[in-house]
Amino acid sequence: MCPHRLVLEHVTSRWGVLVLIQLLERPYRFSELRRAIGRVSEKMLTQTLQTLERDGLVHRDAKPVIPPRVDYSLTVLGREAAERIRGLALWTEQRLPDVLAARQAYDGARQAYDEARASR
Repeated sequence: MCPHRLVLEHVTSRWGVLVLIQLLERPYRFSELRRAIGRVSEKMLTQTLQTLERDGLVHRDAKPVIPPRVDYSLTVLGREAAERIRGLALWTEQRLPDVLAARQAYDGARQAYDEARASR
């Protein structure tokens, strides 16, 4: 796999997208980021953050206090990627009615086709 395709896969993964968009708001601690995203397991969030950190998109700031405090924020590179992804997310939100209409038309045509085949 080409290296740029691997980075694209990381950035556009289910949890990668949500992490990047959420971190656009502000830095988050792990637990509050998990709550903000919702329905992500601790393991998946950890893996996603590590992958994005390795790619240079997320900065992990571990403070030497008890209990340990770790904050996650976007790097300059991460902010650039997140802004582009947020644009796509906004587009999908705005165009959702068109997508739903297309799905309905497709499903109706598919059902009519299947019924016509079954009646033969």
